[in-house]
Amino acid sequence: MLNRRDFVQGTATATAISLASNQAEAGEKTGRKTMAIVSTEWRYHSHSQHMGDRFLHGYPTGGTWNQPRLDVVSLYADQVPKNDLSRARQAEFGFKIFPTVAETLRRGGKKLAVDAVLLIGEHGNYPRNELGQKKYPRYELFKKITDVFREDGLSVPVFNDKHLSWKWEWAKEMVDISRELDFPFMAGSSLPVTWRMPAVDLPRGKKVNELMGLAYGGVDSYDFHALETMQCMAERRDDGESGVAWVEGLRGDAFWKAMSKGSFDAGGWSPELFEACLTRTQTLGQPRATFTHWHPTAKQIREMVKEPVAYRYQYRDGTRATMLLMNGLVRDFTFAADLRGRREPLSTLFHLPPTPNVQYSAELMGHAEDMFVSGKAGYPVERTLLVSGILAASIESMVKQKVLQTPHLDVAYKSTRHSTFARS
Repeated sequence: MLNRRDFVQGTATATAISLASNQAEAGEKTGRKTMAIVSTEWRYHSHSQHMGDRFLHGYPTGGTWNQPRLDVVSLYADQVPKNDLSRARQAEFGFKIFPTVAETLRRGGKKLAVDAVLLIGEHGNYPRNELGQKKYPRYELFKKITDVFREDGLSVPVFNDKHLSWKWEWAKEMVDISRELDFPFMAGSSLPVTWRMPAVDLPRGKKVNELMGLAYGGVDSYDFHALETMQCMAERRDDGESGVAWVEGLRGDAFWKAMSKGSFDAGGWSPELFEACLTRTQTLGQPRATFTHWHPTAKQIREMVKEPVAYRYQYRDGTRATMLLMNGLVRDFTFAADLRGRREPLSTLFHLPPTPNVQYSAELMGHAEDMFVSGKAGYPVERTLLVSGILAASIESMVKQKVLQTPHLDVAYKSTRHSTFARS
């Protein structure tokens, strides 16, 4: 027999599905804000699926279920793979797929007809350049969006997933265009807004001697995430961010030679910060299979990590930084910093809840939604701009095997007074 609790829960679920399946019509009838999604592809476990779904079905945050305050009404997908989900989502939720970016923003009409744009230029079949960077068309899609803004004399908030572009000049142009056309613009990934263990931040205004991020994953991919974890901390130091003076990318034997030098000044990095990162990780690889924890020796680490990568760089104010990708040793993102006046390193783990739900992307979309509704960016896009530049220069340095001076990375900005990472 159906009891009252089952009936209420079933009715609530049916109501939510009914509301979701009529989003396009509901937006027009209720006056709710509307949004367009411009993506490279929409398939299971793609960023478009993780992020777009949040605005279709809602998402949990802070212990409650958030029903988004705006409706997805149109979509552009640059590629349609065999496991595409965009057509199924269209049938279920009632938005419309258009063949061009312009038609997506204008919804088939003659003027801009949405209140926000979510740009997801991640995943898909795209070529790589001579440095090995995947040429995702974030810049090209962004330009098509802003071409509509120019032609129609209107603009709306835009959120860009991950780094701005694989090419520095294009990344900077994107930020310049957002200022010229005066629309709220945010970018980046989930790492700066996910949970931290422990829930600490770099004290605002502190002098920082050296920073480190220890991570895993591929070049021109997870290295961006690792650099973001470092930058969302680094930007809070002293008088704010002033940019990066030089970078050095190392891999293979060059990595191990640098690691053996024992300090940043000698051409390596701080062993103390590496130790602090290593003891925060929850995914430490084990050279001894039957132990729960085993502190690996330098020799064991070298045996465990087959393709190490390091990006060493120095900020314009003298602060030193090192990003390490060490597949085989760890499978998470940790951070450590040497602060002036503090004996022990400040360190934390950037926690990423597991698949399939990847709750951290819901946290990121919560910040995007806040901007879409309020018209105010929650944190500076300059963070993503600087990280995009550090990444591009570090990859070039690694391929060319030389230190690169980076006078163009003179990106100056102030962090938000209150940090934006998840706490509840």
